[in-house]
Amino acid sequence: MKEVLIDANNKVAGRLASEIAKLLLSGYKVHVFNVEKAIISGKKESIIKEFLKRRQKGDPYKGPFYPKRPDNIFRRMVRGMLPYKKERGKIALKNLKVYIGFPEELKNKMDKLIDLKVKTADNLICEYLTLEEISKAIGWRG
Repeated sequence: MKEVLIDANNKVAGRLASEIAKLLLSGYKVHVFNVEKAIISGKKESIIKEFLKRRQKGDPYKGPFYPKRPDNIFRRMVRGMLPYKKERGKIALKNLKVYIGFPEELKNKMDKLIDLKVKTADNLICEYLTLEEISKAIGWRG
């Protein structure tokens, strides 16, 4: 199985998630690091309002449960782009590893780093928030 490393720093989270979903369905094992620096474009108030609405939806005991941590938020984004209830999607989701920061265990695999052609914060002319800022706004204490 082919392994791929992806840096999420300053990349638009949704577009990055869709590219990663394609790689996962193609059979790759994907490691995504610096995910707390991935961005979501839009006005600050509306982004935070939307994420808070998702967190507060449903029953606290039965769900749906929505994550607070940036790595779990991103993993959930990718999951939404996979057929995760089918066998193929379950296998693909198991091949995704998401990290906050850069883990020491990936130091020797830097030759597998690829740069996906995804919009970055430099190309955006609108407002944006990082996943770390969103997570802290919805209650993450990290």
